[in-house]
Amino acid sequence: MVHMPDRDTALRALGQADATLRLLEQSYPNVRITVRDMDVALDGPVQDTRSAAALLEELVVLAQRGTDITERTVMRVTRMLRDAEGMRPASALATSILSTRGKTIRPKTVNQKHYVDAIDEHTVVFGVGPAGTGKTYLAMAKAVRALQSKEVNRIILTRPAVEAGERLGFLPGSLNDKIDPYLRPLYDALHDMMDPESIPRLMEAGTIEVAPLAYMRGRTLNDAFVILDEAQNTTPEQMKMFLTRLGFGSRIVVTGDVTQVDLPGSTSSGLRQVQHVLQNIDDIAFCELTAQDVVRHELVGEIVSAYEQFDTTNRHRNERRRRKDERRAAASTTAEPGQEPS
Repeated sequence: MVHMPDRDTALRALGQADATLRLLEQSYPNVRITVRDMDVALDGPVQDTRSAAALLEELVVLAQRGTDITERTVMRVTRMLRDAEGMRPASALATSILSTRGKTIRPKTVNQKHYVDAIDEHTVVFGVGPAGTGKTYLAMAKAVRALQSKEVNRIILTRPAVEAGERLGFLPGSLNDKIDPYLRPLYDALHDMMDPESIPRLMEAGTIEVAPLAYMRGRTLNDAFVILDEAQNTTPEQMKMFLTRLGFGSRIVVTGDVTQVDLPGSTSSGLRQVQHVLQNIDDIAFCELTAQDVVRHELVGEIVSAYEQFDTTNRHRNERRRRKDERRAAASTTAEPGQEPS
């Protein structure tokens, strides 16, 4: 039995024309669901009934806190209940980071909640995961919130200026015009979270700075919230240079996807290396996000998963081929002169 605290909550939790109940019935076909005034009775196999009740209870909590209960919300809570490892989905989905321009920015998965908590609790945080998992967007929201609450005096956003497979050539215009394409995603996120008219004024005053990574050399960044985006495209030397810019009263968030390195040739990624170098240092946190944390179009998560499976299969195939070649080479060196290796 799941009790509804009031009729408004019941209407939001059960959905327009009982849409949520229909989703529950589809997900748990062996559970009979009956609404009796302010109570929802569930009857069926014990495990299915417990799972359906847990899902409905989380939806009730979210409805109480004003969250719209949509089909996507139901799917997300269902997945989180399966993977939550002790955390209640409602505690993650109802956590507000920033309310701006008529919308509230909050984590939408358990891993995103862990990521946001790590930013609160550590001086340096690495958010590593595929596209669409909210790494940069959530970090940006935390930065804007820290600026508004005067925890920091400025926000510094930076990216390595590395081409993602294309050759942009000699771009026309000033230096700012040339580097703007690399930094445009950061501007887009800023415009989502702040009054667009205030951004030029804040940038002119130095309160917000968006610059290529090369501009960080030789500086000490005090009282700032610093975000390094696309960090998989830093070299180990650049990563070390950037992290040693940390000053008093500052926080750093580094985001990237180690499966999308655009560095030329055999250049190694600083983000890959840093996970081994700094993993045991206190006050530094590494947060892993996966395809399950993708919050863009549903297809994005499926695309990421498909590429991960493809890469894993290729790695195994290449490893088997390498071992076979090694065995052949070993057999060739031990064969007697004039004798074919067996």
